Amino acid sequence: MGVYKVRVATGNFLLAGTFSSISITLVGTHEESDKKPLDNCGKDFNPGAVSTSRTGLFVCFQTGHPGTVAEGLAGQRQARANVPCHLSMSRWKEYAPGLPRCLAVDNIIELDCNTMYSFTKSTNFLLRGGNAQVELRLKGFLSCTNSWAKLDDINKVFCFNKTPITEYVRAHWREDTFFGYQFLNGVHPMVIQRCTELPCNFPVTPAMVASSLGESSSLQDELEVSGVHKQPRVRALTSQLSPIQCPGPDSPIFLPSDSEWDWILAKTWVRYAEFLVHESVSHLLLTHLIDEAFTLATLRQLPMCHPLFKLLLPHTRYTLHINVVGRTLLLRRGGNIEKGMGSGLEGTKVLMAKGMSCLTYASLCLPDDIQERGVDCIPNYYYRDDGLKIWSAIESFVSGIVRHYYRSDAHVLADCELQAWADEIFHEGFLGNEASGLPSSLQSIPELIKYLTMWIYCCSARHAALNNGQYDLGAWMPNFPSSMRNPPPQAKGTSSLESYLDTIPEVNTTSLAIFVLWNICCEPGDSRSLGTYPDEHFTEEEPKQLIKAFQGRLAQISQGIQERNKSLPIPYRYLDPCQIENSTSI
Repeated sequence: MGVYKVRVATGNFLLAGTFSSISITLVGTHEESDKKPLDNCGKDFNPGAVSTSRTGLFVCFQTGHPGTVAEGLAGQRQARANVPCHLSMSRWKEYAPGLPRCLAVDNIIELDCNTMYSFTKSTNFLLRGGNAQVELRLKGFLSCTNSWAKLDDINKVFCFNKTPITEYVRAHWREDTFFGYQFLNGVHPMVIQRCTELPCNFPVTPAMVASSLGESSSLQDELEVSGVHKQPRVRALTSQLSPIQCPGPDSPIFLPSDSEWDWILAKTWVRYAEFLVHESVSHLLLTHLIDEAFTLATLRQLPMCHPLFKLLLPHTRYTLHINVVGRTLLLRRGGNIEKGMGSGLEGTKVLMAKGMSCLTYASLCLPDDIQERGVDCIPNYYYRDDGLKIWSAIESFVSGIVRHYYRSDAHVLADCELQAWADEIFHEGFLGNEASGLPSSLQSIPELIKYLTMWIYCCSARHAALNNGQYDLGAWMPNFPSSMRNPPPQAKGTSSLESYLDTIPEVNTTSLAIFVLWNICCEPGDSRSLGTYPDEHFTEEEPKQLIKAFQGRLAQISQGIQERNKSLPIPYRYLDPCQIENSTSI
């Protein structure tokens, strides 16, 4: 009989230890050992403790609750860590028609300890939110239903939480150049696309755009030149803007040459529409809800010893917790979305369902998305430049892992657990929508690599690009309003500062929206940046080397981004790898 040495390391964050009785059983190809207690010293499982026992070597991927079995695999040996507790089966439920199905729990207390925030993260999250609410209530902002008396008063909300970017936004929000810049490198940089033809009923005349394009050019000329050179023109985004038409049957076409407040109000309506689509579709739906579907399918369909479980587990960290919190605080009747967003709860669900029906696989794969939107040649598009580098780094890492464990396409097809995982994501997450182009099965090694790269990018980098700048760009509320109290203007010459203040959100709605943005943009500790894998799931040498190479490449990307940002008036840091979380966790 062989003698094995077991090394057990306990996490070093607060309350990570346990006083439970811990034992393991080694499982071989033909037999298994007796249950062996590990806690004979009484202090082996304190936070940060490392203990050694003569029994065997195993990798345990999750902490068990009393009464359950946590399994791991190292080479050909498998071990079960028996801890006295109950792990409830992860089940699906429908949150709303037309949306991805989600975890069937209603409160975070129903989650098991492996999916809940750590004590450190929970405490920081609750304290920061509580302190901010106390500040707003003491100032009287949350109970005030009046319009803002003057624009500068908005700056009093969280006046001690300013950043260089919030101050830049406050100083430059009226400028057309900054308005256009945000479509490239703001908080929602994945919707701008190249126009290849003018609609037949397009109401903009050459005279309307002469000041932007020059007397010697027209929109049609610009389109033809763009088509020849395969490079979209971006003058309208970097100098003067093209016309804006607000919703409404009689809405005029507003121009940069109109009166100051007519033009500012028209741009604010665009920013409000941007807020609704950003929050409802791009952020909540296409990161949080989609990532939850991937997370839940991973926990349900992939065994803990499966190489893809080891690869993906760090990218599921805390996703279920934050999404349950989101449904509890935001996406419920009387929640913050109903109180603070102009679309309300039901309108937000409608927007998300519409976004879901239009979703395509290509839109989630950054290189395909860039090509389809025709924005591969736009200069100074930092979201694209940084994102493609990160996508490439993830793809290289994933490719190494996949090709290490799958030697041929036949091996991919024969992996019934992998195929069940992909099928469940397709039917539960993407509602079986074949028109989306998302696969329900994975037929080859390249298909698998692309699919895994897509998810890891979406739950980490894409979420960071959509989430991390919300407070920076939204703390000055007129730049990113969550609601508008009056209908869009139906005539020119009717806007003034007073009517503008009566249209943008009132004091309490402004305060609530800024509070939410600040709360979800400030990382509450216990974070792990992209490529950080402190839990050693892979025991073989080649995957370990691939992880080191991945981390090295991310470090090079980070250094390049930081060097570039030194010369920019607005540094674009949201896709700096050290600012990106491994998972959608906030």
